[in-house]
Amino acid sequence: MHTMSSTHSLVLGYLLWLFGFTGSHRFYYGKPLTGTLYFFTLGLLGVGWLIDLFLIPSMCDKADFRFARGRHDFSVAWLLLTFLGVFGVHRFYLGRWLSGLLYLCTGGLLGLGVLYDYWTLNASIDEGNRLPA
Repeated sequence: MHTMSSTHSLVLGYLLWLFGFTGSHRFYYGKPLTGTLYFFTLGLLGVGWLIDLFLIPSMCDKADFRFARGRHDFSVAWLLLTFLGVFGVHRFYLGRWLSGLLYLCTGGLLGLGVLYDYWTLNASIDEGNRLPA
């Protein structure tokens, strides 16, 4: 059940699913291994992508249970990473000014840093959200 206390948005999950053959929705819900598999196999040749249409609510519920809500919004950070990651905007949002500037000057460390962030963004936000304010 998705409430105001949800960490991950069902709507954003479905929007990312539209590009699901890249695995973006799976990365968003904290599934980097299958996200990478989808990226390299075009969503398991489209079959996994179609099946995920029905699995997204469950993935969203599991992400809501697994990750902590706090000062940084997962959906905002993921939108920034997905569309402006090479400029480091998601890092600026998370208060990581030095690495944000580095990404800005290097195209997200030539794209490799962005890939790294696809793997680690959820855990990084979760860790920051669990720290006392």
